[in-house]
Amino acid sequence: MQLQLLSDTHAVCRLAPEAEPPAWASGDVPQGGLVAVTRTAEELSVVCPQALVPAADGVEVSGSWRVLRVAGTLDHGMTGVLASIAAPLAEAAIPIFAVSTFDTDYVLVPEGGLGAAIRALRVAGHDVDHPEGA
Repeated sequence: MQLQLLSDTHAVCRLAPEAEPPAWASGDVPQGGLVAVTRTAEELSVVCPQALVPAADGVEVSGSWRVLRVAGTLDHGMTGVLASIAAPLAEAAIPIFAVSTFDTDYVLVPEGGLGAAIRALRVAGHDVDHPEGA
């Protein structure tokens, strides 16, 4: 599977379940970025480039995540895509935060574990596009 490393460091944010999606997460998605807003009865979650997140009361932030995007558009009948990524990362003791969209999957790994994550994924047979300086 081809994976692409996005250039920006991302944050995962938690807001109150009744909160409106914040303006800082509702604008244009920066080139090479990901913005995902998900509401449940328990919370409003926002995943976005870390630079967009303001220091604000009521926003719990888990920062310094790097994003690997599954390249291309996935057929909705495909199975095992996330498992093929999550399993080698779990074996390497690297935590993940996964986000799926209509077209593809994104897997966030802690920035400090990025090198180990890329090595584990390559050993598992994935092709990881890691641009210099990213």
